[in-house]
Amino acid sequence: MMLASAACGIGGRKAGGDAQSKVVAKTGVINVVASVGQWGSLAAQIGGKDVKVTSILTSTGVDAHDFEPKTSDLTALGKAEVVVANGVDYDSWATKSLSHEATVVSAGQTVGATKGDNPHLWFSKDARSGMAKELAAVFSKVRPAKKAYFKKRLQQWQRQEKQLDASMQKFAQGHAKTTYAATESVAYYLMSDLGVKDVTPQSYVQAVMNGGEVAPADLQEFQELLEARKADVLVNNPQESSQMTNLLTGTANKSEVPVVDVTEQMPKQYDSLTDWVAALVDSITTAIDPEYGCTSDGDDADGEDSGEAQDSQDGQSEQSEQSDKTDASADAKDSDTSTKQKKYTTGDGDDASQSGNTKSGTEN
Repeated sequence: MMLASAACGIGGRKAGGDAQSKVVAKTGVINVVASVGQWGSLAAQIGGKDVKVTSILTSTGVDAHDFEPKTSDLTALGKAEVVVANGVDYDSWATKSLSHEATVVSAGQTVGATKGDNPHLWFSKDARSGMAKELAAVFSKVRPAKKAYFKKRLQQWQRQEKQLDASMQKFAQGHAKTTYAATESVAYYLMSDLGVKDVTPQSYVQAVMNGGEVAPADLQEFQELLEARKADVLVNNPQESSQMTNLLTGTANKSEVPVVDVTEQMPKQYDSLTDWVAALVDSITTAIDPEYGCTSDGDDADGEDSGEAQDSQDGQSEQSEQSDKTDASADAKDSDTSTKQKKYTTGDGDDASQSGNTKSGTEN
């Protein structure tokens, strides 16, 4: 009996050893599903050729706050190995009914934002930086053999973001007294990073945040502020349109206050979140100060193209992808700096006079 027990014991240890030896690290492309295109584009920048990214909400013609995912969207999320979400109640549908094996990367959790905070985190330099690092860490965890590659991609992204941040700081230092008003809170973080003060009437802000009707007196106060040109620029979200915001953008145009359209979702002409934010910065700074512009240094961009060319030797198209990004950024810069018109559009070409916002949960 003792011999039999010993034999069973040995057999048990051997079986356990065989089972452990069969646990092999996953290989192949990581299946990533993002709730919105802007975070999906960042995942693609960090993951490169080793990720396949599917973004659910990508249209600038859809109200993100009322978005309802299709069955196919939920199926894609359920099959994802990594889910990239915004959080802060902006896309709660994205993290429901997920596979237990899925890893969730949430912008809200990354920066500690909670319900009631402004949800448009992709416009925050801190959130973008935190998400880039978190994505690199998660990708490295699920594909340990690719850790060096993801680290390289992160460093490339950080150089681009550093260049963007430098241009924003330069503007902030030279325009300490600039102001803006907004029909909705989409660009709150972006304007804060640019150092531009929000002068939107608080009565209007509170009415919009509470989701109620804006009182005529509140609307009149906003109009008077624009007529007095107390704001250097009016920021408008064309995805949130109403007669009220049409009135405000019309008042701004008549009062020679520039109007800059800022959509919530990334327009299709941009291939990366970095390029989109850079184009918005160009548009806003040029609208405020047409003589200033926002010229970027091409040296780092050239270095990024060289790095991607090396990766493309593996049969990938990353070099052309980076070239497209550079071209898109350059085109946006040329377009923005070559005009001194009152209106600057960075969405899908929607007319500012036809757009605005009355939704709730819009913190300025």
